[in-house]
Amino acid sequence: MSIFTTAGKWGDFVKISHTIFALPFALAAMVVAARENQGWPGWRVFLLILGAMVTARTCAMTFNRIVDRHYDAKNPRTSQRHIPMGTISLLGAWTLFGLSAGAFLVTTFFINNLCFALSPVALIAVCFYSFTKRFTDFTHVYLGIALGLAPLGAWLAVQGSFAFAPIVLALAVVLWLMGFDIIYSTQDYEFDRGHGLHSLVVRWGVNNALQFAFLAHLVSWGLLVLFGLICGFRFSYLIGLVIILGSLVVEHWLARRRSLKWINIAFFRLNALISIVFLISTVVSVLFPGLRRTWKW
Repeated sequence: MSIFTTAGKWGDFVKISHTIFALPFALAAMVVAARENQGWPGWRVFLLILGAMVTARTCAMTFNRIVDRHYDAKNPRTSQRHIPMGTISLLGAWTLFGLSAGAFLVTTFFINNLCFALSPVALIAVCFYSFTKRFTDFTHVYLGIALGLAPLGAWLAVQGSFAFAPIVLALAVVLWLMGFDIIYSTQDYEFDRGHGLHSLVVRWGVNNALQFAFLAHLVSWGLLVLFGLICGFRFSYLIGLVIILGSLVVEHWLARRRSLKWINIAFFRLNALISIVFLISTVVSVLFPGLRRTWKW
């Protein structure tokens, strides 16, 4: 097996492509936090933020695959995952978990004292989600909190202190993630209900859960508006907000078709578009503050 094949297998195991959901929000927070330096904190801080994001996410995803392996083997949708299929051993998965957790702690040590002190809390938060479907219907909230830590962590890496703007952004990410995780969970409605697993989809039914997801996305969008107002962004950010709102509407229209193909498009492509558009509109707003037309609400 070539090194590229092996790397591809492990990358697919932890769904490295899904980093595109949280990473743009972390980078957007980094750019705003480094606004006085034209949005650039320097290569050292940038690479440390990137390293912390990748290692924390790898740790969390590996842990999820480990603790869910028995359910994954029973679920037709997930039975082809690496551990149930035996293409990655349980020992190999635990090894990756330990290495990525250690690498995350080391990375935060080189960022600043506050990030290092909070790093164990962050690891517990991102891993704890994997247990929540066993005892609470609000598992989506915990996953949202795990991803919402990304912009907060990036801000702390640059500024070394908390502020109101990244907290608003983190709340927007929490609600955005809640919404699209509910949509994704509709695929497993029958399986989860039959195996005693919890989610808002199981608790409320598909239609009611989707209505709540739409409400969560609307509030999330409103928080992105608030974030832009706090930061003093203008016309270029408004364009991004319009694209994001349109993407959310299309996402929910597709989700109601309840086709696996369309749900996957809603889950990955549209949410990847949302995060990338947010990053671009934020970067443009920071780098080109002269591109301003007043927008009023």
